[in-house]
Formats: sequence, structure tokens, C-alpha cells
Amino acid sequence: MPVISFRDAVNQALHEEMARDPDVILLGEDVSGGAGGSSGTRDAAGGIFGVSKGLITDFGEDRVLDTPISESAIVGAGAGAALAGMRPISEIMFADFVGVCMDQIYNQIAKFRYMFGGKTRCPIVIRTATGAGMNMGAQHSQTIYNLLTAVPGLKIVVPSNAYDAKGLLKSAIRDDDPVVFFEHKALYPRKCEVPEEEYLVPIGEAAMTREGDDVTVVAIGRMVVFAEKALDKVKADNISADLIDPRSLSPLDEEMIFESLEHTGRLVIVDESPPRCSVASDIAGIVASKAFASLKAPVKLVTAPHTPVPFARELERAYVPGPDRIEAAIREVINE
Repeated sequence: MPVISFRDAVNQALHEEMARDPDVILLGEDVSGGAGGSSGTRDAAGGIFGVSKGLITDFGEDRVLDTPISESAIVGAGAGAALAGMRPISEIMFADFVGVCMDQIYNQIAKFRYMFGGKTRCPIVIRTATGAGMNMGAQHSQTIYNLLTAVPGLKIVVPSNAYDAKGLLKSAIRDDDPVVFFEHKALYPRKCEVPEEEYLVPIGEAAMTREGDDVTVVAIGRMVVFAEKALDKVKADNISADLIDPRSLSPLDEEMIFESLEHTGRLVIVDESPPRCSVASDIAGIVASKAFASLKAPVKLVTAPHTPVPFARELERAYVPGPDRIEAAIREVINE
């Protein structure tokens, strides 16, 4: 089975879905490469992270559309195209810029099916790069999927590896509801096995990436990578855990979390967002209200601090929840 990067897996999904369905289009900044070089050949960089490279060559400028530097235009045009029967993919360069097009997302896209009594649909995918760890400063490094998880009518997807990124993106493009697809920029170079044959990963189904007896660890996006490192450390002391990757935050696979808690009785939630009104606090609240009897100890949250993301490399490393903090939380919850 081929081993490819997260970046290439997303690229493959885009290629395959655009080849499969002529109604799939891509809109975003620098996705098609402008006017090209002196030869007249378009040679797109594929956006700032190179994810959509090669699409303009295969599908042309009618389906791979460079846009102005205007997130409201990128998402608004995508919304209109979706209502007209297309399946647009609107790329927002950094998730931090969602604020510029928030009205289009939460007042329009998320409400169309409801406001028209189910007689219309808005099958748009909004792809965006998220997260800290790349030394890009406070306005380009935030983790804001919690803001959109709170909006009814949106599906929120946060893959942690190349396999899931490809399968989930293909599912998102085929979905008749709007999907916001968060790609952690620090994961783009990470590789894993990805099948060459067709496959889909269902939205709304979590993955149990490890199984154990002592604690349930729920980790989101890049935090799955750090949680695995923490579990490798505690394994030496015969501590084992269920590691759950939700993969989508809305819908959330609550049942897998509840079933795991019935077995382990302890819960650690790892989320790169700041703690107030975060997905971590949301999951903790769901567990407290629906599965409190399963808990043998208080729930532990491992999150970023309630502060903007620092630019200084050393401070940013301290800001991001790392394996050491996750390990400490696991040991604490087991000893309580």
C-alpha cells in the first residue's frame, strides 16, 4: 500500500472527486496560478501549502478558479454555486480568516436547508488550514473549529492523518449538507498508508486508534499524534488507554466515547483550542450530563492556555498541548 503525505492525500481526493463529478469546482486564492509564465502555461503552486497543485492542468480554469483576496467572496460565491446545483470547494487560506466570511457561513450556508423547509440544499465544502506549530503568529495559527461546531446546520470535520483526510474529504464533497473541513497545517507532511483503490470514511464515525483498560483519551486533529506519544511513554508502567479520534466534531460520535468510558471509567480530552467554550469542554459537558455514572474520577482537559498564540518559537511550543502534558494528565486521572 502506498505511503503518502496528508497533503498528497487531500490532493488525491480533490483530483478523484473532480474527475468523478463535473459539478465539483474549486475556488480560492492562488489555486490556479494566475496568468502563468512566459510560455503561457498555467503552473499553479496549489495555494500557499501546495495542496491543490496540478488541478488547473487537469481541469482547467473553468473549474479551478483563482479569486480575489476576499473570504466573503470565496465563500459567498461557493454558496451561490451550491444553490445552483454545483458542488463547490471554497478554500480559505487560514482558518483565522473565517471571521471575514462568518455571515455567509453561519447566517446563510448553515440555514438554507432549514429556512426553505428542506426543499433546497447547499453542498459546499469549506477547506481551511488550522492550528499552531508553524511559527506563523497569532493571526495565522488559531484553532477555531469550536466556533463553527456551535453552529447548527454545519458539519465539522478534523482529520488527524492522511488516510482519514482523503476518505473524509471525498465524503464531504459528496455530502448534500455544508461541511467545514479543517486541515492542520503541521500535519501536511506527515505520511501513512493510503489505499490506491476507492474508499470513503463516513462523517460522524469516530476511530478507536488504540485500545486499553485504564483511561479513555479523546484527542482532536494533531493532538492524536501527541496523545500516541504520551501513551507510548506510560506503556512502560503498564498503563493502557482507549484512544479515540472523533474525526468529526459535528456530528460527534458520542456512543463510542460512552462505551469506552463504561470500560475505563476515566477520561482525558486533548484539544488545541483554548479551554473556554472549547470542544474539550463541550465533550466534558456531554459526558457529565449523559455518562456521569461511568466516571471514577473527574474529567481532565488538556488544552492550550486562554491566550493568543505566541509568535516566538519557544513560547509557541509551550502553548501547544504536547505529549508531556498529556502524559501528566493520564497519570493524574489514574491516581485520583
